[in-house]
Amino acid sequence: MLLAGCGPSVNRYLLIDESLRAHDPKGADAIVQRAEKEYGDKSRVLYGMDRGMTLQLAGDYQQSNTVLEQAEEELDRLYTRRIRTEALAFMTNDTALPYEGDPYEQVLINVLKALNYAVLGQWQEALVEARRIDHRLNVLSDRIQEKNAYRDDGFARYLSGILYESTGDVNNAFIAYRKAYEIFDATRAWSHMAVPSQLREDLLRTAEALQFTQELAEYRRLFPDTKWETSQSLQPLAQVVVISYNGRAPRKEDQFLDLPISLNALQLVLLNRGILQQNRQSNQAVDSVLYGLSGRVVRVALPRLAPQKTQVPVDRVSFIPDNGTRVTVNTELVNNVTALADKALSERMAGITVKALSRAATKFALAEGTTRAAQQAAGKDAGPWVGLLVGLLTKGLAVASEEADKRSWQTLPDEIHLARVWIPPGRYQVQSSVSGSLDPLMPEVMRTLSLEPGETAVLLQRVMP
Repeated sequence: MLLAGCGPSVNRYLLIDESLRAHDPKGADAIVQRAEKEYGDKSRVLYGMDRGMTLQLAGDYQQSNTVLEQAEEELDRLYTRRIRTEALAFMTNDTALPYEGDPYEQVLINVLKALNYAVLGQWQEALVEARRIDHRLNVLSDRIQEKNAYRDDGFARYLSGILYESTGDVNNAFIAYRKAYEIFDATRAWSHMAVPSQLREDLLRTAEALQFTQELAEYRRLFPDTKWETSQSLQPLAQVVVISYNGRAPRKEDQFLDLPISLNALQLVLLNRGILQQNRQSNQAVDSVLYGLSGRVVRVALPRLAPQKTQVPVDRVSFIPDNGTRVTVNTELVNNVTALADKALSERMAGITVKALSRAATKFALAEGTTRAAQQAAGKDAGPWVGLLVGLLTKGLAVASEEADKRSWQTLPDEIHLARVWIPPGRYQVQSSVSGSLDPLMPEVMRTLSLEPGETAVLLQRVMP
């Protein structure tokens, strides 16, 4: 039970962050690969998520998709078979359950796969992922009825539209852009994102190309200040889509609620939480002994989100031609991962709390029953001492095994930014810089890009705070 109560190590994420800050994505991927056994059988999906991201950042897009595909297949197995060890999880904590990820994380698996295919120029495979995104989001929307819940994804829809339009399917692109706009607009209160200005241009352009007169008039009314180019004027140009992963995803921490069931226990909890812990963090070993000796404290562990917000509000990407004028574009926020994580946790918190309270009460009742049975078996003389020892072990174990499920896809960024630009064909030096960053380890990144008329290039970059 003690071993089952041990959660996944978070030290690897500190090492991964250090590697990414040092611009060593291959080193970050090696850290994840070496930690595969640490993830364990219950976190196979999480391993695939983390490894898929680090492989993408390392430029191994094909292998990234292989690993992400395995994670998706594992998700399907968990969904259809519901392989759960509920009894063990109920007696210890939820880390004994297979990790399936939050809905937004499951959607991002297909998003990353689509981006990998797009970078490789495998557009038909990228469109397969766009259709998988559509299917996954439609199922999610049908399953979740609350309008204010996470039931669709603006960024995933927007990316699907870009993929469709880049392959000449303007009709499906317009449908995806329209859905993306509706989602961005409907979720702005909790996602803390506005509708991207580029998306407004895309809606106007595709509505005009499809000769949707009514829709074009409506979007012109909604976006009176938006300037846009027609599809015909963009045909001789090349397109570049920049995806920037900014910052670090939020992590989860334990939030312990110590519930006393006697006046003396209340005094002990106040003493432990006040005087004894003024100069130290919560120590579960010490708490287990104190509360085990008391025998009248029930511990409940709940997850709490710890944001790690980026200090990079805007990325600037410049395209410097061999002959011609430099073109500079700013990225826009299109996916607030921290807001999605906060929304997902808040939507599940009521169920998590009820389950945690029931689990803690059951463990306490079993410990109490075991202690009394041991006292009776030991007799009048030895009973008090045996009861004290057994109570220390059983009730201390109940406290020690209480832990929230803190697993999450931590190799994700805090935010995803996007820029889309059309430029004349030719050879370019690509220069990326950041605005508002205090990170001395973030140098300007230089790449070379050769573009043909009508070609679409997708560039990925990771910007650490």
